[in-house]
Amino acid sequence: MWTTRVDEARAAEYEAFAREISLPMFRQQPGFLGVAMMRRGEDCVVLTLWQDAGSVADLAGSDSYTRTVSAILAAGFLQGEQTLERYDVHLLADLPT
Repeated sequence: MWTTRVDEARAAEYEAFAREISLPMFRQQPGFLGVAMMRRGEDCVVLTLWQDAGSVADLAGSDSYTRTVSAILAAGFLQGEQTLERYDVHLLADLPT
C-alpha cells in the first residue's frame, strides 16, 4: 500500500498518469493480481495485490517500475512524503465486476 498527497489543482494529471503509465506498468509485472487507486481530496492510496512476496521483491528490481517511480516523482504533482507498507493477505473475498 503506497500513500501520498497530490496537488489538487493537478489531480487530473495524477489520475491520467495512474491510468496511462502506472497501470500498464503494473500489468506487465509477473505475479501482479490487481490494483485499487483511490483518492480523497489530496490524499491518495494505491493498493496493489500480488501473487506472493517474491513478486513484490521482483517489482522493486524491475526497470519499468524504477522508471515509473522516477517519472512520477519528476512530474511534480505529488506533495510531501510517500509511505509504503506491506501486508500479508489472510482473506480476499470475491469482488463484483
